[in-house]
Amino acid sequence: MKAGRLAAKGLFRRTRDFLWPPRSLISGDRGEGAGPLRPDEFTKIRFITDPVCNRCGVPQDFDAGPDAECPACMARPPRWGRARAAFVYDDVSRRPVLDLKRAGRRDGLETLSGWMVQAGGALADEADLIVPVPLHYTRLVMRGFNQSAWLAQAIGEASGRRVSVDALKRKRRTPSQAGLSNRARRRNVTGAFDVRASRRKLEEGRRILLVDDVLTTGATLNACTRALKRAGARQIDVLVLARVVRATDVTI
Repeated sequence: MKAGRLAAKGLFRRTRDFLWPPRSLISGDRGEGAGPLRPDEFTKIRFITDPVCNRCGVPQDFDAGPDAECPACMARPPRWGRARAAFVYDDVSRRPVLDLKRAGRRDGLETLSGWMVQAGGALADEADLIVPVPLHYTRLVMRGFNQSAWLAQAIGEASGRRVSVDALKRKRRTPSQAGLSNRARRRNVTGAFDVRASRRKLEEGRRILLVDDVLTTGATLNACTRALKRAGARQIDVLVLARVVRATDVTI
């Protein structure tokens, strides 16, 4: 039965790609290759691999061990336990991220979520529940989708883990985080998230994998983690599609 389903899916993909050639996730051009990226485009994406900071997932110059943390996390530890990201958010990767986030482009979802599973499969394997970062209901109505929920569902399907797309709620509509300082970002989302009363039993004592599209300063993910811990979650790890990587000067 499973072999039959896989064969049917393969036939569907081949037929779909013949009728509607895939668009490149980077250039947006159609029919330039058998997949979502040409080989030269693939090499331009800065995938994040070990060694990384175990706490925030930022790439490290040398391997100090599986539990090593970067200076920034030692100086100001995030609320979550561990974080992983598929690739660095930069000029090359910006297009697929924004196409998913703002345009709702789903044709690359399988590829993008697959990269996330490669980066954070160990976190997913340990999770009891996968929870996406939510949108405020007014923004969800206007946009019509939550890209983080799409990613969470795809990861749940690949890993066999349960997903709760509405476990968290955004209590108030916050301004965009773009262009704000680190401190302003933290103030912007303080107290903005809560766990739905109907989902509290689902999260008590659970190991939760929190999913989002981009990690910049971690302010939003910290606020979500705080809400989940208040609801009794035992452990919160983070998995994102992309993360900002920049030089950090930390005085300890």
